[in-house]
Amino acid sequence: MEAPHVPVLLNPLLAAVAPVRGTWVDGTFGAGGYARGLLAAGAELVIGIDRDPAVFALAVAWAGDYGDRLRLVQGTFSELDVLAGEPVDGVVLDLGVSSMQLDQPERGFSFLRDGPLDMRMGQAGPSAADLLNTAEESRIADVLHYYGEERAARRIARAIVAARPLATTAQLAEVVQSCLPRPKPGQSHPATRSFQAIRIWVNDEFGQLLAGLEAAERALKPCGHLAVVSFHSLEDRVVKRFMQARANAAGGGSRHAPVAQLDPPAFTLPFRRAIGADADELAANPRARSAFLRVAVRTDAPAGRADPARLGLPRLPGGV
Repeated sequence: MEAPHVPVLLNPLLAAVAPVRGTWVDGTFGAGGYARGLLAAGAELVIGIDRDPAVFALAVAWAGDYGDRLRLVQGTFSELDVLAGEPVDGVVLDLGVSSMQLDQPERGFSFLRDGPLDMRMGQAGPSAADLLNTAEESRIADVLHYYGEERAARRIARAIVAARPLATTAQLAEVVQSCLPRPKPGQSHPATRSFQAIRIWVNDEFGQLLAGLEAAERALKPCGHLAVVSFHSLEDRVVKRFMQARANAAGGGSRHAPVAQLDPPAFTLPFRRAIGADADELAANPRARSAFLRVAVRTDAPAGRADPARLGLPRLPGGV
């Protein structure tokens, strides 16, 4: 059997939520790295949720070793409270695309490996090709700008429409590269931002993120931990502001405005800043360079809702 996949920031996460006990939800099961880590650290039960049915076929080779301590459920983490079916002691979310999905050219996530222009995490609904080949140029430009922070969004959108129909990741990467300067040594691939933005669009990742954070708040027992690993600034900003808002730690507002009535805090924040990788992990896994871990601890206050406008949640003009 292959060596177990070691997810980013696993050891800092386990240290931050120690002692690990009771029932945990791994809302982005993937290759099962966090689930295995939680089980080894003392979790009595891990409920592994993933929207990608392919991950469960890969887990067959080892999941049985854990018996009834590991329960696998297909679905989105936006519904984790319902899918778990019981209050839980912890929730772990690893945002974005997994390295396993990037390594499969047929999934269409990577600009480094040619494959069909798909990008669907759940293998259902419109693919990236479906959306890019039918959407208006202005819509594509908005996606690249709001979800990828791509400064050349309009130029790239114009080139995508001119090159339609697009069918492969190599075609899309070539179109994007043609619109941008050649990268300097050490800079990321020119297509990085565009592929990120289109993937987010295809999978409604920001809508799923907000719903998933709220679902975790509903699912967690008092003193339960919410641990979220993110890989780019837009995701991390939403997670940070959600935790601050639900902990009533986001600041007091303007001295010219009346003080708003605040709900009882649903979380406390044990760490002032995000946790990053140490030198040893960075040396072993360069992907950890952009990873941030944030942790919140549930109180006994009733679950509530977060205001998307206060979270800096990227939204396309006219909705998703």
